[in-house]
Amino acid sequence: MMQERLTTEERLMPEVLVTFSDTVATSDGTIYRARACGREMPDQRWEGWLEFEPEDGSATVRSARETTQPNRTDTAYWATGLTPVYLEGALARALDPVVAVPPLTGEVPAFDGPAPTGNPAATRSRAESVLNPFSVYRKGEPLLRRQLGALAPWHLLNVIEAYELSEQSPAALNRMTAAELTELIVAAVRAEETTLDR
Repeated sequence: MMQERLTTEERLMPEVLVTFSDTVATSDGTIYRARACGREMPDQRWEGWLEFEPEDGSATVRSARETTQPNRTDTAYWATGLTPVYLEGALARALDPVVAVPPLTGEVPAFDGPAPTGNPAATRSRAESVLNPFSVYRKGEPLLRRQLGALAPWHLLNVIEAYELSEQSPAALNRMTAAELTELIVAAVRAEETTLDR
Protein backbone atom coordinates (compact mmCIF):
# COMPACT_ATOMS: atom_id res chain seq x y z
CA MET A 1 0.00 0.00 0.00
CA MET A 2 1.40 3.41 -0.95
CA GLN A 3 1.86 5.82 1.91
CA GLU A 4 0.07 9.07 1.26
CA ARG A 5 2.51 12.01 1.09
CA LEU A 6 1.53 15.60 1.71
CA THR A 7 2.39 18.07 -1.00
CA THR A 8 4.28 21.26 -0.14
CA GLU A 9 1.05 23.25 -0.49
CA GLU A 10 -0.77 20.90 1.88
CA ARG A 11 2.04 21.15 4.46
CA LEU A 12 2.07 24.96 4.28
CA MET A 13 -1.68 25.33 4.78
CA PRO A 14 -2.46 27.80 7.58
CA GLU A 15 -4.54 26.80 10.57
CA VAL A 16 -6.22 28.39 13.56
CA LEU A 17 -4.26 27.41 16.69
CA VAL A 18 -6.29 29.24 19.36
CA THR A 19 -9.53 31.22 19.30
CA PHE A 20 -9.62 33.54 22.32
CA SER A 21 -12.80 33.69 24.37
CA ASP A 22 -12.21 37.28 25.48
CA THR A 23 -12.85 39.96 22.88
CA VAL A 24 -10.57 42.93 22.22
CA ALA A 25 -11.93 46.47 21.81
CA THR A 26 -10.44 49.56 20.18
CA SER A 27 -10.76 53.08 21.57
CA ASP A 28 -13.66 53.78 19.19
CA GLY A 29 -15.61 50.86 20.70
CA THR A 30 -15.22 48.36 17.85
CA ILE A 31 -15.10 44.85 19.30
CA TYR A 32 -12.95 42.14 17.73
CA ARG A 33 -12.73 38.38 18.17
CA ALA A 34 -9.07 37.31 18.14
CA ARG A 35 -7.49 34.09 16.95
CA ALA A 36 -3.88 32.94 16.74
CA CYS A 37 -2.97 31.32 13.44
CA GLY A 38 0.09 29.48 12.21
CA ARG A 39 1.60 27.62 9.32
CA GLU A 40 4.70 25.67 8.45
CA MET A 41 7.27 27.60 6.43
CA PRO A 42 9.33 26.11 3.58
CA ASP A 43 12.27 25.58 5.99
CA GLN A 44 9.94 23.48 8.21
CA ARG A 45 9.87 26.03 11.04
CA TRP A 46 6.50 27.55 11.95
CA GLU A 47 5.35 31.15 11.97
CA GLY A 48 2.46 32.57 13.95
CA TRP A 49 0.30 35.65 13.55
CA LEU A 50 -2.93 37.04 14.93
CA GLU A 51 -6.20 37.75 13.18
CA PHE A 52 -8.94 40.00 14.49
CA GLU A 53 -12.50 39.58 13.21
CA PRO A 54 -14.81 42.49 14.09
CA GLU A 55 -18.21 41.66 15.51
CA ASP A 56 -19.84 44.25 13.26
CA GLY A 57 -19.03 42.14 10.17
CA SER A 58 -16.51 44.54 8.68
CA ALA A 59 -13.13 43.42 7.31
CA THR A 60 -10.86 41.08 9.26
CA VAL A 61 -7.34 42.35 9.98
CA ARG A 62 -4.10 40.47 10.65
CA SER A 63 -0.84 41.23 12.36
CA ALA A 64 2.60 40.83 10.92
CA ARG A 65 4.45 37.67 11.95
CA GLU A 66 4.37 37.59 15.75
CA THR A 67 6.61 34.57 16.31
CA THR A 68 8.81 32.00 14.59
CA GLN A 69 9.02 28.61 16.28
CA PRO A 70 10.77 25.31 15.50
CA ASN A 71 7.51 23.34 15.13
CA ARG A 72 3.72 23.38 15.40
CA THR A 73 3.69 22.32 19.06
CA ASP A 74 5.83 25.29 20.12
CA THR A 75 3.76 27.66 17.98
CA ALA A 76 0.56 26.45 19.63
CA TYR A 77 2.22 26.82 23.05
CA TRP A 78 3.18 30.42 22.18
CA ALA A 79 -0.45 31.10 21.26
CA THR A 80 -1.79 29.77 24.56
CA GLY A 81 0.48 32.16 26.49
CA LEU A 82 -0.84 35.35 24.90
CA THR A 83 -2.49 37.74 27.34
CA PRO A 84 -5.31 40.25 26.78
CA VAL A 85 -2.75 43.06 27.02
CA TYR A 86 -0.65 41.47 24.27
CA LEU A 87 -3.74 41.06 22.09
CA GLU A 88 -4.63 44.74 22.54
CA GLY A 89 -1.16 45.75 21.37
CA ALA A 90 -1.26 43.36 18.44
CA LEU A 91 -4.65 44.72 17.36
CA ALA A 92 -3.32 48.29 17.49
CA ARG A 93 -0.37 47.25 15.31
CA ALA A 94 -2.62 45.38 12.88
CA LEU A 95 -4.90 48.37 12.40
CA ASP A 96 -2.07 50.67 11.30
CA PRO A 97 -2.07 50.14 8.40
CA VAL A 98 -5.24 48.14 7.93
CA VAL A 99 -4.98 45.02 5.77
CA ALA A 100 -8.56 44.16 4.86
CA VAL A 101 -10.24 41.00 3.64
CA PRO A 102 -13.91 40.03 3.49
CA PRO A 103 -15.29 38.87 6.86
CA LEU A 104 -15.18 35.15 7.57
CA THR A 105 -17.71 32.96 9.30
CA GLY A 106 -15.75 29.70 9.78
CA GLU A 107 -12.70 28.87 11.87
CA VAL A 108 -10.31 29.08 8.93
CA PRO A 109 -7.54 31.71 8.79
CA ALA A 110 -8.38 34.67 6.57
CA PHE A 111 -4.78 34.84 5.32
CA ASP A 112 -2.28 32.26 4.17
CA GLY A 113 0.45 33.91 6.28
CA PRO A 114 1.33 36.97 8.36
CA ALA A 115 1.63 40.48 6.95
CA PRO A 116 4.95 41.15 5.19
CA THR A 117 7.85 41.95 7.49
CA GLY A 118 8.44 45.21 5.60
CA ASN A 119 5.21 46.50 7.17
CA PRO A 120 6.11 49.51 9.40
CA ALA A 121 3.66 48.21 11.98
CA ALA A 122 5.84 45.11 12.34
CA THR A 123 8.85 47.05 13.60
CA ARG A 124 8.57 47.48 17.32
CA SER A 125 11.02 47.45 20.18
CA ARG A 126 9.08 44.95 22.32
CA ALA A 127 8.16 42.47 19.61
CA GLU A 128 8.82 39.28 21.55
CA SER A 129 7.33 40.09 24.96
CA VAL A 130 3.98 38.35 25.45
CA LEU A 131 2.91 40.75 28.17
CA ASN A 132 3.57 44.22 29.53
CA PRO A 133 4.47 43.57 33.19
CA PHE A 134 3.88 47.21 34.18
CA SER A 135 0.35 47.25 32.78
CA VAL A 136 -0.51 43.95 34.50
CA TYR A 137 1.12 45.04 37.79
CA ARG A 138 -1.13 48.11 37.91
CA LYS A 139 -4.06 45.68 38.04
CA GLY A 140 -2.48 43.95 41.02
CA GLU A 141 0.72 42.11 41.91
CA PRO A 142 -1.12 38.78 42.40
CA LEU A 143 -2.41 39.00 38.81
CA LEU A 144 1.11 39.66 37.52
CA ARG A 145 2.42 36.67 39.49
CA ARG A 146 -0.33 34.43 38.07
CA GLN A 147 0.33 35.52 34.49
CA LEU A 148 4.09 35.16 34.84
CA GLY A 149 3.60 31.73 36.43
CA ALA A 150 1.84 30.55 33.27
CA LEU A 151 4.78 31.48 31.05
CA ALA A 152 7.70 29.35 29.93
CA PRO A 153 11.18 30.49 31.04
CA TRP A 154 12.02 31.76 27.56
CA HIS A 155 8.91 34.01 27.67
CA LEU A 156 10.09 35.35 31.03
CA LEU A 157 13.53 36.05 29.58
CA ASN A 158 11.92 37.95 26.71
CA VAL A 159 9.89 40.07 29.16
CA ILE A 160 13.08 40.90 31.10
CA GLU A 161 14.96 41.83 27.93
CA ALA A 162 12.12 43.78 26.30
CA TYR A 163 11.49 45.92 29.38
CA GLU A 164 15.15 46.12 30.50
CA LEU A 165 14.37 44.72 33.94
CA SER A 166 17.85 43.41 34.75
CA GLU A 167 21.47 44.31 34.19
CA GLN A 168 22.56 40.67 34.57
CA SER A 169 24.11 39.00 31.56
CA PRO A 170 21.94 36.77 29.32
CA ALA A 171 24.09 33.80 30.42
CA ALA A 172 23.34 34.49 34.09
CA LEU A 173 19.62 34.92 33.39
CA ASN A 174 19.54 31.66 31.42
CA ARG A 175 20.79 29.79 34.49
CA MET A 176 17.87 31.04 36.60
CA THR A 177 14.72 29.00 37.25
CA ALA A 178 11.27 30.20 36.18
CA ALA A 179 10.49 31.03 39.83
CA GLU A 180 13.66 33.13 40.11
CA LEU A 181 12.91 34.93 36.85
CA THR A 182 9.38 35.65 38.06
CA GLU A 183 10.69 37.13 41.32
CA LEU A 184 13.20 39.24 39.39
CA ILE A 185 10.45 40.65 37.14
CA VAL A 186 8.05 41.36 40.02
CA ALA A 187 10.77 43.04 42.11
CA ALA A 188 11.99 45.19 39.20
CA VAL A 189 8.48 46.27 38.23
CA ARG A 190 7.51 46.98 41.86
CA ALA A 191 10.67 49.08 42.35
CA GLU A 192 10.06 51.13 39.21
CA GLU A 193 6.37 51.63 39.95
CA THR A 194 7.19 52.70 43.54
CA THR A 195 9.69 55.24 42.19
CA LEU A 196 7.05 56.62 39.81
CA ASP A 197 4.51 56.98 42.66
CA ARG A 198 6.82 59.24 44.68
